[in-house]
Amino acid sequence: MHAQTLRSYDREGLVSPGRTSGGGRRYSQRDIELLREVQRLSQIEGVNRAGIRRIIDLEAEVDALRRQLSEVKAENAALRDEVSVRRAEAAAAAEAMAALPPRADLVPYTPGTAVVRWSRRPR
Repeated sequence: MHAQTLRSYDREGLVSPGRTSGGGRRYSQRDIELLREVQRLSQIEGVNRAGIRRIIDLEAEVDALRRQLSEVKAENAALRDEVSVRRAEAAAAAEAMAALPPRADLVPYTPGTAVVRWSRRPR
């Protein structure tokens, strides 16, 4: 790639290489891959620089959303595991309560079909 093209891409913000102490550009492997993608989009696909910039921005946004989705999925899995543990604890507690003898201080409940309307008495 021609040096003037690299300077142009740098000036337009398509690629932001690191700098040496002398001010020279230092391209990382990610920068080189991005330059190849810019070149492919420009020369093969015929996309203008504004379109290339938009594509790069959207790909970065997609990557960020994928990372966020991965985090949310991991959190969701952890919460599901916690719910399973709590349900097992609740079931064990219910079994333990059912195994206890009935308490005399409680009013027994017998299911029925009678409906009773209750209203507060005026004072």
